Amino acid sequence: MQQSRLGSVLILLAVALLWPTVGSALGGDEPGTPTTTTAAAGDVQAYEGTLTEAGEPVEGVTIRVETLEGEEVGAAESGADGRWQIPIAAPGRYRVTIDTETLPDGVDLANPEATTFETDIFAGRPTVVLFALGERVGTGGPSDLERLAQSATNGIKFGLIIAMAAVGLSLIFATTGLINFAHGELVTLGAVIAWFLNARGPRWSLVVASLVSLAICGLFGGALERTVWRPLRVRQVGLFQLFVITIGLSLIIRHVLLIWFGGQRRGYLDYRIQTQWELGPVSITPRDLAIMALSALILVGVATVLQRTRMGKATRAVADNVDLSESSGIDVQRVILVVWIAGAALAAIGGIFLGALESVDWQMGTRLLLLMFAAVILGGLGTAYGAMVGGIIVGLVTEISTIWVPSALKLVFALGAMVLALLVRPQGILGRAERIG
Repeated sequence: MQQSRLGSVLILLAVALLWPTVGSALGGDEPGTPTTTTAAAGDVQAYEGTLTEAGEPVEGVTIRVETLEGEEVGAAESGADGRWQIPIAAPGRYRVTIDTETLPDGVDLANPEATTFETDIFAGRPTVVLFALGERVGTGGPSDLERLAQSATNGIKFGLIIAMAAVGLSLIFATTGLINFAHGELVTLGAVIAWFLNARGPRWSLVVASLVSLAICGLFGGALERTVWRPLRVRQVGLFQLFVITIGLSLIIRHVLLIWFGGQRRGYLDYRIQTQWELGPVSITPRDLAIMALSALILVGVATVLQRTRMGKATRAVADNVDLSESSGIDVQRVILVVWIAGAALAAIGGIFLGALESVDWQMGTRLLLLMFAAVILGGLGTAYGAMVGGIIVGLVTEISTIWVPSALKLVFALGAMVLALLVRPQGILGRAERIG
């Protein structure tokens, strides 16, 4: 049994590594990043802004926009009033750069390193980009220690989201042996439902929309267990066949979301434009700080439930030994149903938080899935606490690596850290060694 599970994990990783949509899951803000805002709907779809220095417009400065793959999509020069505008054909995420070589003599960026950043543009809405010109802040930008502190903060923020989404994945594997490749779509589903309730349908506040989304996703997870997975287990379908079914289910849910939501990135209406707080060497918005605090509280709550409640103890017993738990009077099927409901809800809240940090799109869960599996394997297969620890480690390694390497390579470092850790401790950080054979 253990050999088949490990074999399924290896197959999963091979498929995920070849999956064309896997990319960077979240990019943290660097200190000194230019400010962006989004104007009201109905205006031209473009990046725009005004360049001023000491209150005077700056003319003749070139701004360029390119895709994340490096293909230029537009450029413009600031006019006599300092204004510039670059129309964008399709909504999405782009890289905006100011050409410092075109700055007039005596005019510099306030932060010399803040020349390029990534931001989203939404359908029918201009995104305003403000590059700060004037007296330089410091002499060489942030120090290595400041960059490390900022990257570590971004890593913890990212890692908490990975951990929260990965807990359900780990518990489902622990109680049923199922490697759920469709778990990433539960992340996307939670974010998309919250977006619809917040930005398109009844336009509820994001807090209310999130609570309703959690309930819907939890019920959806329970429905999957009762209508799909339980009947298949009763018929004693093998784990490998179940794994293949999860891939098919993933594709179905993902493309239904594509038809319903569309292929562009979209943002929530709430908490989008905020001033960053400077906490020592770290810059962070109130929204990001609140997301980190809520994520930590949710993880602590999950750990408390597993340790102190009857259902939590029953879940740990089923994860340890299904047959012994059933012979002891534990309703195993009820425990598995609760795990599916809770796991789907945790994935949904992870998707909502990720959507609030960047934007919502139909492949966001797919991009996060490989990192969730890395967290589960690194922390120890089948242990919820291992998924929590592994998620935070993966998040930290992913973001801190961007200090020395391009952000496009940060996923490689996260998986490299997992491989190195498993060479030292094959069962994972909190996993238990087992004899095979």
